[in-house]
Amino acid sequence: MQVQQQIQQTLEQQFDPAHLEVVNESHMHSVPPNSETHFKVVLVSAVFDGKRKVARHQLVYAALAEQLAGPVHALALHTYTGDEWSARQQGAPDSPDCLGGSKAEA
Repeated sequence: MQVQQQIQQTLEQQFDPAHLEVVNESHMHSVPPNSETHFKVVLVSAVFDGKRKVARHQLVYAALAEQLAGPVHALALHTYTGDEWSARQQGAPDSPDCLGGSKAEA
């Protein structure tokens, strides 16, 4: 199973999300083609009700401990309650361009 699919499946099982996006952003970084190392996760779940951002992220990190210990190098998390997601008009911020590695060299 691919890393992106593992992340998706784990988060679906752990958080029963109202909305879930798992985006492989590895191509935006200085990694070999077809890598699965950098991901953006947008997760909307009732599990986050009453929890601060740090606690939400800790829950996601715990759920994805196996992937974070192995193939995943970076994880951009956008975690929301249903009300927060509605207030954002169901949108998450775009990831910034990578400036690390060879991409920063002129």
